[in-house]
Order: sequence, then C-alpha cells, then structure tokens
Amino acid sequence: QVQLQESGPGLVKPSQTLSLTCTVSGGSITSNLYYWLRQPPGKGLEWIGYIGGSGSTDYSPSLKSRTSISRDTSKNQLTLQLSSVTPEDTAVYYCARIVRYGSATRWYFEVWGQGTLVTVSS
Repeated sequence: QVQLQESGPGLVKPSQTLSLTCTVSGGSITSNLYYWLRQPPGKGLEWIGYIGGSGSTDYSPSLKSRTSISRDTSKNQLTLQLSSVTPEDTAVYYCARIVRYGSATRWYFEVWGQGTLVTVSS
C-alpha cells in the first residue's frame, strides 16, 4: 500500500526558503509522477509543480522562478523548496501521486499525503 507523508517546519519567516519533504512508502518514486500542491486558507487548490519518474520537473508559471522540486532515490523522498516566501505563501501543502490510464492525458490523483500547514510569519 502506497503512502505519502509531508514533513518540514510549520513556520517560516518571510524572505526565507520553505523546504518540505514527501516520504513515499510502498512504492518507488522513480516509477510514478508526483505533484506538489497547496491550498491557502479560504482558497482552492493550486498546483506548484511535479516531478516525473525520470526526474524531469515542471512548475506552475506563477511560481516557477521560486520553486525547485528534487528527489533522493536512496531515501525514496521528494523535496519541495520555495524561496523568498511571503505571507501569501501560507497554505496547507500536499504531495500526491498520479496514475495514468489509457494515455498520458488520462490520469488522476491516486494517493495524497495528509498535508502540512506552513505559516509564513515573522
């Protein structure tokens, strides 16, 4: 059974770098595509970026300049780094695994982490 768990500091100061880890158990991070998403208080979900099984990445245009997604295959972990944070980056952050079926354009979020709240405040 595949499980995802986000971890990292719950409080980050403005201008610093937000860093979160997604630990994947029950499956290899090299075999699937994983997304990072977030939900600010009172707002909808926003995708941050993803990393594919080969290690390729893509990011939301609005966050691309500040975002880096990487992985550690030996630990089966994914890392999200968001630099130069402001209070607007306060949100619940999620990692999620997708499953494709039929074609590359047909997919869904199969497994989600529980999410972790990150507050940006001085």
